[in-house]
Amino acid sequence: MTGPMVTRVIDVNFAVPPPTSAKGQRLTPKGLETRRQMLEVALSLLATGDSDAVSANLVAKSAGVSWGTVQHQFGDADGLWAAVMEHIRMSSGPVVWAVGKSPTVEGRVKEVVDLLWKAFDSPYAAASITLRTNLPRELDEFRKAFPLTAAEFMTLDAHWAREFTRFFDGLKVDKKRAARVCALLPGALRGLHSEQVMSMHTNIADARRGLTESITLYLTTK
Repeated sequence: MTGPMVTRVIDVNFAVPPPTSAKGQRLTPKGLETRRQMLEVALSLLATGDSDAVSANLVAKSAGVSWGTVQHQFGDADGLWAAVMEHIRMSSGPVVWAVGKSPTVEGRVKEVVDLLWKAFDSPYAAASITLRTNLPRELDEFRKAFPLTAAEFMTLDAHWAREFTRFFDGLKVDKKRAARVCALLPGALRGLHSEQVMSMHTNIADARRGLTESITLYLTTK
């Protein structure tokens, strides 16, 4: 990560009980290891960005387990993808946040831009993007077909919004404008992150600097 970033790392503060089977049964040590292996395989497949990776059957085959094991552990594909998203949310990566260090708004903006940029380089972000772009795009359809997975995505979004607000604690910023920046920033940086691969002419460092300066001006100008 570039620039002065972290004074301390804080956990996501999502306490969850030990995982159980789809029927709520306590898993044996062997069952817990099987579950861990399946989630790691799923994450690895999804992080490739291949749309074919969004297949519960492929995860089972790659992990060397039967479909019955998938059903026992997760119930169905929705349960599997929800568990993958919970795994991403609870793992170190884009969902572990740093406390802002800079005493200025511009410094904090730069820090949060750097933080998100590093997150987009992680397999966690790649996996979640692959999953979301290959499940139903329309929100109501997504919630109906994959209610558990949709709920995990909503939890991750809520975490981002909360931590973004906390990142600017101690500084005077307009709350309404900060909320708009919170909504804008992930998409803007995701676009720039893609642009560094697609474009041969865009100076990404200058683009990030311009985004940082523009957001700073927006947050500090009355």
